[in-house]
Amino acid sequence: MADSPQTLNALSARLAEQASVLAEAVGSPLASPAYLDLVRRALGVDDLADQVLKLCVQQSRDAGHTWQEIGDLLGVTRQAAFQRFGKPIDPRTGEPMDKTVHMADAAERAIEIVTAVLDGRMDEARQSFNAQVLEAFTDKVRGDGLATVAGLVGAFEGFGEGEPFVRRIGDHTVVDVPLRYEAGDMKARVAFDTDEKVAGIFILAPDTP
Repeated sequence: MADSPQTLNALSARLAEQASVLAEAVGSPLASPAYLDLVRRALGVDDLADQVLKLCVQQSRDAGHTWQEIGDLLGVTRQAAFQRFGKPIDPRTGEPMDKTVHMADAAERAIEIVTAVLDGRMDEARQSFNAQVLEAFTDKVRGDGLATVAGLVGAFEGFGEGEPFVRRIGDHTVVDVPLRYEAGDMKARVAFDTDEKVAGIFILAPDTP
């Protein structure tokens, strides 16, 4: 961790430089093709800003600040802050857990499965379930769950704003898909196991960690 301040300084300097270049480009007269260059530059700024934020969070933790303090500052729960920035240790091995998402099409598959469940195309949805979910997620369980949600927020109207949120939690790839109902927003959560089969599917309040 001793090199973190130096790394943070270097990253911050690069971020400032790229942000300055972007600002200069935005302020200049633009021909249409130049807008794509702005997108490219903005992506670079966004990537550097994310790296700077991760290092700042890491240093805050090293300095003794809690996940609750960090979550409050970021406007999320302490669990959400930990899931994004934490470095959990696998109790089975004592090694840092792999947080890399290896399932490239997780978001697309989650949307397809959620759509099939909401539309009542359960034969199609069940093709993606693992054995435990296949046994547990009966038509009655589906109906009771959707009735509970309808009692809270009314009829389903479509997918909500924003992109699906994909991350690795333990051995699972977890996807949250925004949903829009007549009286409020919800989210569907689909968990895939290591065989890329559905290990869990839920409809939750949007602020559920």
